[in-house]
Amino acid sequence: MKRILLTLTFCGLTLIAKSQNASIEQSTYGIQTGFLGIWAHNETKLTNSIALRSEIGLDSGIWGGDFYDGTGFLMTPVITLEPRLYYNLNKRVSKSRRIDGNSGNFISLKTSYHPDWFVISNTDNVNVISDISIIPTWGIRRNLGKHITYETGIGIGYRYVFAKQAGFLENESETTVNLHLRIGYRF
Repeated sequence: MKRILLTLTFCGLTLIAKSQNASIEQSTYGIQTGFLGIWAHNETKLTNSIALRSEIGLDSGIWGGDFYDGTGFLMTPVITLEPRLYYNLNKRVSKSRRIDGNSGNFISLKTSYHPDWFVISNTDNVNVISDISIIPTWGIRRNLGKHITYETGIGIGYRYVFAKQAGFLENESETTVNLHLRIGYRF
């Protein structure tokens, strides 16, 4: 009788205890658009909770005011590498929330480079000075349906502007902000 009770107890404990390790996807591709730009991205799994996001796209800008004849608009290329730590995957799984498509909260180190390759603008003779920025960012990513995603993030970091290339005497460094709200399609 003791053996039967002991066997049933061990079987019951194995059914109750479940060891689940939530994990991000091996690789996911998509496109996103926001208020000022359009981007194509890939997230590649490095560990169960860390992904390396690579992104190429067009950042936009708008200018105008008293010193300009009209309002200007430009789009310039941007290349971004961003390691992301998705820190709440197990909590989302325990609450029966979705984690597909790397849906979750994240912290990242967004590193972006704006090369001076070309500029799309409604104004003639517009140039962009190359820069690189490194911005620690906190954000969330969620899915709407199977393919639609939305993402928001905020961070404050450092930007280095290669001003000498444009004829200035010195390069510049400054504090910069990353504030994004994007909607996208995941393939």
